[in-house]
Amino acid sequence: MNPLSYYDPNDPYPESDGLPMAENTEQYDWLVKIKENLEILFADREDVFIAGDLLWYPVPDRAISGPVAPDVMVAFGRPKGRRGAYRQWEEGGIPPQVVFEVLSPSNSRIEMADKLRFYDQYGVEEYYLYDPKQHHLEIYQQQHSRLKRVRHLNGWISPRLGVRLVLTPVTLEIYHPNGQPFLSSIELARLKNAAQDHAEQEAARAEQAEARAAQEAARAEQADARAEQADARAAQEAARAEQADARAERLAERLRALGIDPNDVSGIRD
Repeated sequence: MNPLSYYDPNDPYPESDGLPMAENTEQYDWLVKIKENLEILFADREDVFIAGDLLWYPVPDRAISGPVAPDVMVAFGRPKGRRGAYRQWEEGGIPPQVVFEVLSPSNSRIEMADKLRFYDQYGVEEYYLYDPKQHHLEIYQQQHSRLKRVRHLNGWISPRLGVRLVLTPVTLEIYHPNGQPFLSSIELARLKNAAQDHAEQEAARAEQAEARAAQEAARAEQADARAEQADARAAQEAARAEQADARAERLAERLRALGIDPNDVSGIRD
């Protein structure tokens, strides 16, 4: 374990051990990758707390047990929110159920054995230990209240997280329950930008479709207006024809009144 490098009686539970979060870029990338993808996975769960490199105090009396800062820890049944440290007695007595450790060059076997005993003693249900340099993964699961190492030859699905871990010939792959792989921050940013670009393109296509629909509606309205005008002209022509017929009928009546056959106008002279 990494004991605190100092002790202040006025601050018995410091929020820093004075050690860096990671010793190299690879360890830091793994820490961020695991934590951020788990944050995304449980973004809609307000009762899942996830932290990276946060000091965990299991009991108030540090003489019994000092704190440990897991690279990544997940506590189900605890609300999200900021914490300077995870003081288990202030968290309803609930320990982090899942812990990830990514080995760095300075991690000794004794230190990691001490961490395993700590996690075993204080209720961790799943413990994942990955050595990126040696490309080695160890998985421990709580069985009969003790952490026992398990086999994971063909991939392992975390009972608590639902994620799948696969040790390929070159690296460790972790997959969300939906099959999507854990992505780095850069890959997540690219995916977000691609999704945003796609959304913008779809919005532009929708606007263009709406503009075309508006144009077609305008054309239809114009066509309707022209049809109405044509109908109006036809009605006017019909009215004129009716008026002409009426005048012709009145003229015929006058001729008949004069004794002239309106159908025989050969005898009419100017």
